Amino acid sequence: MDNPALINALMDGPKSGVRLAAEFGVSRAAVWKRIELLRERGVAIDTDARQGYRLARPTPLLEKSVILAAMDAASRQNLYSLQIDFETDSTQLRAMAEPAPSQGIAVWLAEMQTAGQGRRGKRWCSPPLANIHCSINRRFNLPVAAMSGFSLACAVMIVQSLQKQGITGLALKWPNDLWLHGRKCGGLLIQLRGEADGPCDVTLGFGINVHLSRQAGAGIDQDWAALAEHTDAVLDRNRLLAGLLSELTRGFERFESDGLPAFIADWRSLDGLQGRAVRVQDGAKQRDGRACGITADGALLFEDAEGRHLLHSGEVSVRVSHG
Repeated sequence: MDNPALINALMDGPKSGVRLAAEFGVSRAAVWKRIELLRERGVAIDTDARQGYRLARPTPLLEKSVILAAMDAASRQNLYSLQIDFETDSTQLRAMAEPAPSQGIAVWLAEMQTAGQGRRGKRWCSPPLANIHCSINRRFNLPVAAMSGFSLACAVMIVQSLQKQGITGLALKWPNDLWLHGRKCGGLLIQLRGEADGPCDVTLGFGINVHLSRQAGAGIDQDWAALAEHTDAVLDRNRLLAGLLSELTRGFERFESDGLPAFIADWRSLDGLQGRAVRVQDGAKQRDGRACGITADGALLFEDAEGRHLLHSGEVSVRVSHG
């Protein structure tokens, strides 16, 4: 009896400890210990004195066959590998430990992460069954310098995929956050490896809050949202991922041939900071001003009392000013 097997057993509705023990050939005490372990991991499991245990929010586990079946044929053929773990330290760490395939994409997914990576060294809140945690390796026949702005292009691809799947209210926050009705619902992390003149191995990591509960996300240090909070549709992460992987596969090819200029107009149409008052943290220096869009190479135009400046992502942090 492992964690995925027990979750799947609870998908059909409440089951008593006696029934689960018989189903898995273990003791009731072993069932109780496994239930408590899942609760510690962040899975919400309710207990009813008469009916037994049940998932507070029945959510299908990530399943390779379902994802593959929902991808378009061309993108599916471009998939070199797809690995799904119930628990891992970080899909990004797993992907970075492996070379990119010579052709196609290699994908790592996890139900939960114990050391999920965010931008600027932050951890990504990663309880089981709640989010999408994904990392992708791909080799680009481009020099490292030509990958400038790749994170902005990927953000456009992700938002457009979610829009096609019925999610509304999405916007982008420079350089690589996804917003849902003005609150963060996802983020991207890009890591590059390669010689100056190419080719370049890229690891794209992204996380999206899908069913994240307010309780599980209580420690997040900024306003956040989950997709399920803003739609009446039943969200299946497997189908969301199939759409995302298909869109990203096509988008990677477009970036390789046309670069960031192919995505600039779409990025600007989704720009959630345009014209807003912002606070910029650049190392120890803090400045207040206004966001004025992005340049053709993906830099943020920032205006303050001293004039206009170009900000490149690096270690720069931008937050909306509410004061």
